[in-house]
Amino acid sequence: MAEPDLGGLERPDAHQDAENVSPRSSDAPLDKPRHDWLRRVNAAFVPGPMTPLLEQAAGGLMSAFSDLGHTVQERPDEHTDILFTTAHFDRPLHWREALLFSARRRFGLSRLPTIFTLVHARPAGIEALLARLGQAVAKEQADPADYDFPGLSPQAYHVLFEQGRRGGAILALERLLQSYVKGLRILALVGEEQPDYGYLFDLVGAHPKLDGSDQQALLRDVALRTVTILSTFDVTQHLVQGEPIPPDTWRGLAAPAGMCRAARELGRRNFFTEMIRIADLVSVPAVGDAVASQYSEGCFATWEPGLSALVATVTGSARPVDKANITEDDLAVIVGVREDGLGALVRRVQGKANSAPSSEAVEMAGMDGLLPTVALGQEWGAGARVPVARSKLHGHRGVSAYDPARVEYTPLDEPYYHYPVCCGTSAQARAIRDAFSRSEALRNPDDPRQLVFTVLPGHGAMVVEKWAAGKAPLQLMWEHMDAGHLRVDSYVPQGMMRYVSGPDGMMVLREG
Repeated sequence: MAEPDLGGLERPDAHQDAENVSPRSSDAPLDKPRHDWLRRVNAAFVPGPMTPLLEQAAGGLMSAFSDLGHTVQERPDEHTDILFTTAHFDRPLHWREALLFSARRRFGLSRLPTIFTLVHARPAGIEALLARLGQAVAKEQADPADYDFPGLSPQAYHVLFEQGRRGGAILALERLLQSYVKGLRILALVGEEQPDYGYLFDLVGAHPKLDGSDQQALLRDVALRTVTILSTFDVTQHLVQGEPIPPDTWRGLAAPAGMCRAARELGRRNFFTEMIRIADLVSVPAVGDAVASQYSEGCFATWEPGLSALVATVTGSARPVDKANITEDDLAVIVGVREDGLGALVRRVQGKANSAPSSEAVEMAGMDGLLPTVALGQEWGAGARVPVARSKLHGHRGVSAYDPARVEYTPLDEPYYHYPVCCGTSAQARAIRDAFSRSEALRNPDDPRQLVFTVLPGHGAMVVEKWAAGKAPLQLMWEHMDAGHLRVDSYVPQGMMRYVSGPDGMMVLREG
């Protein structure tokens, strides 16, 4: 099969000009490297509750879009890509007023643009809230009284506690604000009359802190980050290919049982956090029409020589999937990537649920195209050539340190650290593919390093293992974690990062 073109980011039906519309300005030496595939977008502002700071910021943000060559609309229409609005920082918005649920009806739209909400936080207010949440998530068990915020579901305290345990008080705050504004993408501007700093929040839990000392530069940065997100497209249009796999064939494979074991092993090491269910945070009707009703934490896959395919975990956006305790009904078979890069090619299994694979299916399958294959010995019961990367693990976790003698870190291209992209998109699949294609340990199968990883800022890590005789799928990963050769951490870097030599020979994470 021809290698999929994951570099072409223009949707087949896109009406916008796909040229790079953000050329370097006169301050080019101070400008951060950006992607070369940004396209023109149409932006509109629909005001909600306002403060002088929000009014000034909204005007400055629209000016930034215009200065970068994009179209600012007076009123949303069928060509609008993104709607900016405002909301209160400290109180919930009624769902009927939230653009996520009302924009299509209000403006007569056939599709929903991306919604981005601006909120104004006073320094004393956000600091007090972070202190309150910090004390709450530091407890051994969640106390519902600590999370008595207006407008939340009775179960919301558990979600905020678990999220705070994973990412600190800032992540609990992020989920609280998302519940308040009834939206996923938020710019929280902190200051009195002018923003001192800001936070950008999204679905996965990203929370980069932006310097507000130069308001024009801050808003320009927000505009470029937003355009980056809008210039990608989802790669979840999976297609079924080939005849269904017979039950007898499936029962004879090693990968399904190996995947179920790997899930339990990773679960014992707390690699996955609990799934977020929207209904556990806030009660709104028809949530499925606007956003997936739940959000799962990560995915993993392993190569099955008997099928010449990846066996991977299914998506958790359609139905709840506990990635730490999967069954064979929670697996999908990926035989390739569509030639247009819009999704994976999937083969069904007779008698199984056959749910769609996780949104990261394309990035897991696509990386093999630029890497070598290896011949398995007879100890595997097969003589076929297989991808050098046996198993892949994508989790919303960071890596605080690693042993360079046993593990390799392969960085992304620099623009991805300044302008991150979203999960399940063509841009992330390309970022993953290109990063691992440069891996010395994967390009040279004889390299003794058995694990390779990269980190997606604000998102999480992708870890790959090579083939090792006598090891189960993903076993090298959990063994390296247990031995301290790969130190997985709940904190995910939010921007520029690197690893530096530590006193014990480990490479240690440094940000900035």
